[in-house]
Amino acid sequence: MSKENKKIKIAIDTLGGDHGKSGFGSYILYFISNLPKDADFEIELFGTEEDRYTYTSGTDIPYSAIKLLETPKALRRWYKYHANRFIKKHGYDAVIYPSANKMLPRKFHGHTAIAVINSIMSSDISEMDRKSRHQLKKGILHAHKLIAASNFIKDDLVKLGVSADKITVIHNGIDHKLFFPMADIFEDEIVDIKPFAIKRPYFVYGSTLSSPEKKHIELIKAFELFKKNTGAPHRLVLAGNDGPYAEEIHKVAFDSPYASDIFLTGFFPHENFARLYGGAEACLFPSVNEGVGLPILEAMACGIPVLCSAKGALKEIGGTAPLYFNSDDIDNIATNMQKVTEDEELRNNMVTDGIVWAKDFNWEETVNQTLATIL
Repeated sequence: MSKENKKIKIAIDTLGGDHGKSGFGSYILYFISNLPKDADFEIELFGTEEDRYTYTSGTDIPYSAIKLLETPKALRRWYKYHANRFIKKHGYDAVIYPSANKMLPRKFHGHTAIAVINSIMSSDISEMDRKSRHQLKKGILHAHKLIAASNFIKDDLVKLGVSADKITVIHNGIDHKLFFPMADIFEDEIVDIKPFAIKRPYFVYGSTLSSPEKKHIELIKAFELFKKNTGAPHRLVLAGNDGPYAEEIHKVAFDSPYASDIFLTGFFPHENFARLYGGAEACLFPSVNEGVGLPILEAMACGIPVLCSAKGALKEIGGTAPLYFNSDDIDNIATNMQKVTEDEELRNNMVTDGIVWAKDFNWEETVNQTLATIL
């Protein structure tokens, strides 16, 4: 094949994907499964030997393994001293870095670097040690192109010194085969999601118990006020891993006068959220520092109303379908919870608008737009 006809070789870096079990890993899995057929380019993945089949199972996509301990120090050294040499050896013309919020080379030699930013970089950097923070900031500034998952993330990158001309906003998709309207299938009083059996009606908030910015405690207080004002039989389901802020949240829930109606699930598999949403009265999402906010789209796609914070990227991602509230105003949250349970016309309009809005977020479009920045 002549040099003119040679296909461009694009690599996807799977390091930092948490073996497919985090948002970064899900991004890689969805990206690969939605690659166009008969494309005029070559795709290859690289990462640790442990992930050789994590992302390529059922595909014929080549995978190059790196001998590497996935500790922060080892990753930092590999990106700093070995990444560019590895990339040159394998002949990659471009590399997509889906976990660019975690670690990147400081500089990029001989290939086009596309850094995908799926969370708020200024927040991520503030939690790193000095060496990691310095290396990542250098990498972000030197990357040739950046894909921001929202305009909110783009604005944050610009504040960090990244040229706006280098940033393309491409929203993530959602899995419409998994998240689709399903209210009609829930006729029983109990939603059975092994190992849980959740009594209806209930509100659901899916988020790790990681920080005060997630506003779990404010939501619990608003739920208490909603129960006091209405006497409604609703429960509050908090679905997500315990994080650094879990102890405080568990204590507030335990001490609540409505503790028996508050259910903390702990780890909840992403693939089971569709049934959890489908059987819910509404999705509540009070977090105030979200760069993407995909859970509100997934809930809307399942055909339930969404009530969420007006902060971060949520208004951009949610459009006109949700009811927005001030997460620090307990009365405001409780009032909106009451509205969505008592106003049937409002509820039906929210459901219809949400289903229509969520359809525009699909992975095929996300992948095609991302590849267009390279090709």
